[in-house]
Amino acid sequence: MKSQKIQSVLVLFLVLALTTCASTQSKLDKAKAKDPQYQYNLGLFYLNNNNLDEAIKYFNKSLSLDPKNHLAWNALGLAQSIKGNFEASVQAFRKALEANPQFTEARNNLGTIYFELGQYDKAEAEYRQALLDPNYTSRELPYYNLARLFFVQEKYDEAYDNVQKAIQVKNRFAMAHNLRGLILEKTGDLEEAVVAFEQAVKIVPEDTTFLFNLARAQYDTGQYRKSKENFEKLYPRLVSQEDRDAVKKYLEELKKLVKD
Repeated sequence: MKSQKIQSVLVLFLVLALTTCASTQSKLDKAKAKDPQYQYNLGLFYLNNNNLDEAIKYFNKSLSLDPKNHLAWNALGLAQSIKGNFEASVQAFRKALEANPQFTEARNNLGTIYFELGQYDKAEAEYRQALLDPNYTSRELPYYNLARLFFVQEKYDEAYDNVQKAIQVKNRFAMAHNLRGLILEKTGDLEEAVVAFEQAVKIVPEDTTFLFNLARAQYDTGQYRKSKENFEKLYPRLVSQEDRDAVKKYLEELKKLVKD
């Protein structure tokens, strides 16, 4: 009998404990639903896992609770830009700057969307405005973006000047070294272009675009053996058939030029 009473008490305690836990969890869930930071963090989780629709949903939920959260507006702009929703992205980055005019990262991002839309004057204005912020810790980005902007407009002197500044700010900026190589190719300095591409590959060896540019530049400067070695290294990494066909043509030509 005593044993049965003890068991009954234990069961009752367990039921009460579960009820309390359920009640506590319900309160926590309600609190999270009203917490803009929690919703923002959920959005970041989904953004980092490339689940853009869920990311956008939670960023919007965060902003419905705190419309002045410039970080959420910026993250929403990034998510929308990845989806190709550039107009929505522009609006989000503008909202980020309205909420915090000193948040220069959003200004650089806004410039990049204008660049994608072909609105080069607006893009340049945003990049230059970003560079006016002495406290901006990623100044290499607007310099690089200006270089890219001038490159597509075939303004190679301006492009080179800005990519050099990007590299001065951050020497291990692989994309800037790669762009420097492309600019040097356009201006006819092929030997120095090889050096630039070598630096990009050294920093990020796994990037197939950097390695392709290096191998191609080595081919163009008559460094056939090195070019062959790099194309052979590159070929197994390529996914698209178009890229594989392009590299295969180089390798077929290099077999005639390089005698083992």
